[in-house]
Amino acid sequence: MAVIRTAPGESVTLRALGLLDAFDEQHRVLSLSQIARRSGVPVATAQRRLLDLAEGRLVQRRPDGLFEIGSRMWHLGLLSRHTALREAALPHLQDLVARSGHTVHLGVLDGDLALIIDRIAGSRTLPTRHLPGARLPLHCTAIGKVLLAFAPRDVQDRALASLSRHTPFTITDPAVMRAQLDAVVRTRIVDSHQQHRMGVTSVAVPVFDQNGDVLAGIAIMAPVAASLDAHRQSLRACAQAVARNVEILEHRWYDE
Repeated sequence: MAVIRTAPGESVTLRALGLLDAFDEQHRVLSLSQIARRSGVPVATAQRRLLDLAEGRLVQRRPDGLFEIGSRMWHLGLLSRHTALREAALPHLQDLVARSGHTVHLGVLDGDLALIIDRIAGSRTLPTRHLPGARLPLHCTAIGKVLLAFAPRDVQDRALASLSRHTPFTITDPAVMRAQLDAVVRTRIVDSHQQHRMGVTSVAVPVFDQNGDVLAGIAIMAPVAASLDAHRQSLRACAQAVARNVEILEHRWYDE
């Protein structure tokens, strides 16, 4: 994760968020000095803000003096639309894993990255490094590309301006990437073969809401030697079932 540093003139809220951004899936427990360094603020300032966050239960100070995300953050996270989407998708993702035997990801667009909001591992696949909460690049993962294809133009422009190479197979030519994104819009499916991680292949489709906007992407990941062709129809059916379930649950929430 890139460290987000606070800037002069930022509001108190943004400065507090800068401290929370110091935590990620590789840094779940941090010391005061680590938080200060990763957020780019003086230790004394970080300490004052952390005490306020701890009082609000947004962070928790452990008996050993280290800090971790607090219970209030967990509670607020459960109210997120992402949590509702994950709930709606879960039974269909489980069915897809049972049919394919491979790992399935559910992800949404999060700024200029793909945020994984659920991951279910299969029995015939490689271990994945990406747990829920992980953020993946848009240009070289199947789930990222399916989200990028339907993303706002400014997001696409930024992605195409920074096509970093992750493997020898990563597409770094903006014209080639633009053509692939256009194809995704037409076919509503995309593959990524070893473009983000060697030895891994993936295929992804979008999940549309009732207005035709993309809610999320669903991807199957497998060892590169595996063929995912037989699972494409199951993947499409899963996305359609998730979309229907989201619509049903949203009507239920609004009715309540």
